[in-house]
Amino acid sequence: MTKRAQTRRAFLQSTASLTAAAATLGPSLYVSAAEPVSKEKLNIGIIGAGGRGGANLNGVKGENIYALCDTNPEVLEKAGATFAAAKVYSDWRELLQDSQIDAVVISTADHHHALASLAAMKAGKHVYCEKPLAHTVQEARQMQDVYLASKGKIATQMGTQIHATNNYRRVVELVQAGAVGPVTEAHVWCSRTINPVDPVVLTEQAIPTGFNWDVWLGPAEMRPYNAQYWRGGNLNWNRRWEFGNGVLGDMGSHLIDLPYWALGLHRPTSVVSEGPAADEFACPSWQMATWEHPARTGNENWSEPTKVVWYHGPEGMRRRSECLQPLVGDATKIDDWGIGVAFVGPKGVLVADYGRWVLGPKANFPDFTPPPQTIPPSLGHYEEWIQAAKTGVETLCNFAYSGALIEHNLLGNVAHRAGKKLNWDADKLAVTNAPEVAALLTKEYRDGWAI
Repeated sequence: MTKRAQTRRAFLQSTASLTAAAATLGPSLYVSAAEPVSKEKLNIGIIGAGGRGGANLNGVKGENIYALCDTNPEVLEKAGATFAAAKVYSDWRELLQDSQIDAVVISTADHHHALASLAAMKAGKHVYCEKPLAHTVQEARQMQDVYLASKGKIATQMGTQIHATNNYRRVVELVQAGAVGPVTEAHVWCSRTINPVDPVVLTEQAIPTGFNWDVWLGPAEMRPYNAQYWRGGNLNWNRRWEFGNGVLGDMGSHLIDLPYWALGLHRPTSVVSEGPAADEFACPSWQMATWEHPARTGNENWSEPTKVVWYHGPEGMRRRSECLQPLVGDATKIDDWGIGVAFVGPKGVLVADYGRWVLGPKANFPDFTPPPQTIPPSLGHYEEWIQAAKTGVETLCNFAYSGALIEHNLLGNVAHRAGKKLNWDADKLAVTNAPEVAALLTKEYRDGWAI
């Protein structure tokens, strides 16, 4: 790192003052929206500038957009028209060598998330990474470990924007205040399905001028170019195990985040998944995955062992409704909730999504009064990360928290592919009842792309 970069980074970390004490809830740190932020701008490198990358770029555009990286020259040209002074790259590995970059925003396909994030953290840069943080369970654990080794020196945030919304905060307060009593089950769902991957191998096309196909593939196996591997973004490439993690890996990042936060969850002890027969190439069109979590300390309303159940796709939605409608009674029609979380306790059920919550059955809550608000409003999801980079305050979705969440979710996909219930030893990062499953906790990396 150059002397100028060292001086600049020290300035960013020292000039902002924290004027209010942060309230704590479980492991997370809350920052008042009234706290000041240094006016010195971060030099940010954008890794992936189209699709979600464009939205994330818009979220941090108040800082200095120092560099843009994308494998698609059309995306670079469009972004460069707005940020004409930014350096331009087609390979994020080259971008990370620039010592003038303070922070990076990573919005690539899933199979690059951990590689780029780990390299950036090891280079001392602050990292914002789209969800899910990792492509494998082993990568998710590495994301946690590397972040914790640099905790206090770098700011990290996963792109779970819903975590910053008021409704999620109110639901966390309801659960932790005992609205339904000690929660023993959390049911989570998304109606989305996965379209078939057919054919698996696409016919060769000419690589467009300037398109960096080698870098887009990154750690994945080399194959002839075809735009249909990537065109259409997340809902296309995320169907394939080699690039994504299906509906659970994608939407589970947002939705399982809520019970993970509200119930202080960390490491499960087992996981099992039901769905169509495992496919070597394609993610499942529907799934019902169940994790078991041990009892935890810190709040009487998460003191019981807890089961987390995930559902997606048409068959998943049918099973969800069959399970939950009798429990929630006349409070709501579960079929009307395309996404949602249901917390089940001895007093009843709390159902929530991104913008609403309902308690049921109605007869169980005739005079219910919500608890007082204890979690302050967010600065804004991107602003939390920017403030953390400038002040040293820890973000809510830092890589220790979000890495554990993604490790948990991806274990559900491992169980689906293994076709059996897995007993999980988190300390050893091992499946104790099926050692042969170890291969599914990681993957093979193409030469030149290993972590």
